[in-house]
Order: sequence, then structure tokens, then C-alpha cells
Amino acid sequence: MTERGTLAARTAPAVGNLPGSLSASRSAARRTGPGRSARARALRDWWPYYAMMAPGLIFFAVFHYLPIWEARLAFQDVRIIPPNIWVGLKHFEVLLGSAVFWQVFANTLIISAMKIAFVFPVPILVALLLNEVRSGPLRKSIQSAIYLPHFLSWVVIAGIFIAALSPSDGVANEVRGFMGLEPRSYMTDHGSIRWVLVFSEIWRSAGWDRLLYLAAILAIDPQLYDAAEMDGATRWQKMRFVTLPGIAPTIATLFILNAGMFLSADLNQVINLSNDAVRSQIDIIDTYVYRIGLQTGEFSLATSAGLFKGILGMILIVAAHTLSKRLTGKGVW
Repeated sequence: MTERGTLAARTAPAVGNLPGSLSASRSAARRTGPGRSARARALRDWWPYYAMMAPGLIFFAVFHYLPIWEARLAFQDVRIIPPNIWVGLKHFEVLLGSAVFWQVFANTLIISAMKIAFVFPVPILVALLLNEVRSGPLRKSIQSAIYLPHFLSWVVIAGIFIAALSPSDGVANEVRGFMGLEPRSYMTDHGSIRWVLVFSEIWRSAGWDRLLYLAAILAIDPQLYDAAEMDGATRWQKMRFVTLPGIAPTIATLFILNAGMFLSADLNQVINLSNDAVRSQIDIIDTYVYRIGLQTGEFSLATSAGLFKGILGMILIVAAHTLSKRLTGKGVW
């Protein structure tokens, strides 16, 4: 009996203190927390990657997310001394009643449609053709040559095209003279300037954009090509029935994203290739916003034009996504 009593006496405090011990450990876990320690460990292990991401995150936060809050200027009259005056849809009524804006809007639609029709397919074609080049050194040389223009600014590219299309000593008019044709001033001709935008965009972006399609091609299962070859398929048939279906999701995704940027006809390109003779043909929404916002100081009207373009862009993304899901079963989300 004595030994049992001694054993019970030794055990009772431990059992009695058990809830208190659990409570203390739980509170300590709350203070330190496995989640907090895991986050601290992840931050310690991955901080170089977070540091590399920081400039991009800061850029998007400052130039893409903070301006969302300032979109309220489209519904206000800006005053030098705050607060601004709320005017509702006044600036949208002025904007939609302006003949200049509708001309700018038409120019944007035409230029963007030309780029979708003639620029978007070129990287796909380039990727398909490069995939057929079997010589490794030749493929690398071609890739380096065609994506190099992507790293040039539009200032440099505009200088190259202005010099190449010069009516006096440009290479394009030298070729026309060799063929017995009269020189043509492409940079001041209303019928040519939009095509100059298209071809300069192709020259600058086709080599770089094809990287996404080439990566999608390399991700296709090689056994599909082996099976097609065993069935007697030619290279053209393998491209048509294996390669193109394999990169169809990538094509659909990029088309949807391009549809969202349909009304962004590249401000930098237009500004650098524009001049007084052809401004009426290539004046787009972005240049209109730049002109009335920064040059004339009509911030509210410029903000309403930018918000109008953003809403239309969102509608185009949703429409393109819905159409792609119905036709191909693939979309952005």
C-alpha cells in the first residue's frame, strides 16, 4: 500500500499539471509559430531570389497599381489647391463628343488590327521554320541575328528606318531606282506610314517573340514525331498534325493577351516614327493622352481617355478568352 501511495503521489502532480503544460506549449507555439519559423527559414534561404524580384515588383506597384487609385481623376475637375471637384461623367461626355478623339480611336483600331493580322503570325512561322533547321551552329546564328533588334530602343530603330527609307539616299529607294521606279517618301506618305509601323514592329519583335513558341515546340513529346514518322508522315505533315496542335495552347494564350493590348499600338514606336505630315494617320489613343495630359495639362480628360481604353481592353480580354474556350477549349483561366 505504501509503494502504491508513493507511486500515486509521484504520478498525480504530473497528471495534474498536464493541461497546464499543454496550454503553455500551445501559447509558446502561438508566439513562435511553425508558420512564422517556416516563413523566416524560407526568407533566409530564398532572399537572393526575392531581391532579384524586388525591382520588378516595385515597378509594377508604382506604375501599374498606384495609378489605379488615381483613375478617380476622370470623374473630377483637378484644382491646384485640393480638394478636387467631383463632376461625374462630364469628361467622358466631352471625350465622346470630340471628333478628334474618334479619329484617334479609328487610327488605333486600324493600326492594332494590322499588327494583329500581320505581326502576330510571324513569330509562329519563324519558330516553325527554325525548328526544321537541323544544323545547330546555323540555327544559333539565325536566332542571334533575328532577336538582336529586340534589345534596340525605338529611337535607334526609328533612325535606322528613317535612313533606310530616305527618298534621296535610302536603300529602299535605291532598289526602286534600280528597278526603274520613282523615289517615294515612305515616312511622309499617308498610304505607307502605317505599313512602316507594321514592318518595323515585325523586325523588332518577331525574333524575340518566337522564343515562347520555340519553347512550346521543344516541350512536345518526341514520341509523337517518331509515331508520325513510322506512319510515313512527311516533314510538312508532322508540322501540321503534331507541331501546330502541340503549340495551340500557347498560341491561344498569347492571342488573348494581345487582344487585351489591342488598343495599345505602342506609344514609343509612334512617337519616334511620327512627323507633322502623317500625324493624322498614326495619332493613337496613347499619343492623344500624352498630348492632352502632359503638353496641355488637361489631366482629367487624359485620365478619362486612358480609363476608356483600359475598360475596352478588359472587355476584349474576356471576349477573346470566351471565344478561345469555345473554339479550342484553352484560355487564360
